[in-house]
Amino acid sequence: MVNQLPGMAKYSTGNAGDTGGGDACELCGESDGELVAATVAGAELQVCSSCAPHNDSDDTRGTESTSREDRERKQRTAKNAARVADAATGDSTHWEEGGVDYEGDRLPYLIRDYGKTVQRARREAGLQREELAEAIDADENDILAVEQGRATQANVGGSVIRALEQHLDIELADA
Repeated sequence: MVNQLPGMAKYSTGNAGDTGGGDACELCGESDGELVAATVAGAELQVCSSCAPHNDSDDTRGTESTSREDRERKQRTAKNAARVADAATGDSTHWEEGGVDYEGDRLPYLIRDYGKTVQRARREAGLQREELAEAIDADENDILAVEQGRATQANVGGSVIRALEQHLDIELADA
């Protein structure tokens, strides 16, 4: 049992301390009068409207919104990773010299975990990314993007996917 001063938040940020009784948010300590029950990091707490978005409880956030939020978070993460990788290499010559024909080289719908599938098949074949890229006449960054599951964000063409399927004897396109 944790000893607690009256009116002090269980998880205080240090700015709570009034002694008004049990009407203070148990997360931040604010006395806002309108407290709601919330599950935060597994603990059942009474929280103010400002802290209510931290509620982890499944009954207040639908699985649809959570999965949408997760999907959006993963997309932002993938875009940021792609930006960092592109900035780190600093090599855009393959785009500048050859350009990209998005209409003529469309990326097909890909299976779930296509990146892991390619990485596993490449390793089983005993190939490094550089060797695979050379074997299928593709850019090594495209192979990396596919293995990281960001083929769409990196604008990898369908011809690269088809070459990977053929060379590694795998299926990546979702039929």
